[in-house]
Amino acid sequence: MPELPEVETTRRGIEPLIVGQPINDFIAHHNQLRWPICAQMPAAIQNQTVQSCQRRGKYLLIEFAHGYQIIHLGMSGSLRHAPLDDPLLKHDHAEWRLPGVRLLYNDPRRFGAILWHPHSAGPIGEHPLLAKLGVEPLGDDFSPNCLYKGFKNRRQAVKNALLNGHIVVGVGNIYASEALYRAGIHPETPAGQLSRYRLGKLHEAIQHTLHTALAAGGTTLQDYINATGEPGSYFELHAQVYGKEGEPCPRCQQPIRRMVQNQRATYYCRRCQRR
Repeated sequence: MPELPEVETTRRGIEPLIVGQPINDFIAHHNQLRWPICAQMPAAIQNQTVQSCQRRGKYLLIEFAHGYQIIHLGMSGSLRHAPLDDPLLKHDHAEWRLPGVRLLYNDPRRFGAILWHPHSAGPIGEHPLLAKLGVEPLGDDFSPNCLYKGFKNRRQAVKNALLNGHIVVGVGNIYASEALYRAGIHPETPAGQLSRYRLGKLHEAIQHTLHTALAAGGTTLQDYINATGEPGSYFELHAQVYGKEGEPCPRCQQPIRRMVQNQRATYYCRRCQRR
């Protein structure tokens, strides 16, 4: 699944192409995604100028004077810039046509979404998909104290607490495993038992892991393609534990282990990550 660095990489790729430009056409070739693309959306944004291209968690927010398109890439979706005369690929379900620019939304599994939120429905932050999201991990508001307040009295495993999105948003499965390894924290540790010192280590590890992935253009996954049509590169070469079951730990050489938490694979080192 595209995670926060992949979504942010996509945002940075399309932002200079679309902001300040009018939408000549929005075409839904197949409207059955996770939720159907509403039939009124093409008319709602046609000839409307893009005001901004933002991100909240794993959601892209394309702002117009009268509302927002909310885009989620689902399990395998991508947005890419393509020449105007390129033929559609098999799973290209929607496209935006702007002056000299064409964006294509591709989603083999159709778990993504393209939604419309008019300003008349209220502030974008109150949309049901966004209202309960936690603090942004790359923003100035994210601090060790945020983790302390969010984890306080929680018996839930710290890996699962990171993934639920209500405390800190966008730290998905791959990056949670990597950050916990960097911080030396066992993924099954109850979140509420972590000391302020260890939460400081985790805070630093989350930011370092995400910034490193962003600098390299996102994680290489089977399906992930960034806004230029190229795969990311970071974890293909530099993952410390994720996907490394049985391989030696980079620190202690003990075999990396794998377990399942809430139906998601977790990779860790039993010696280097303590409860």
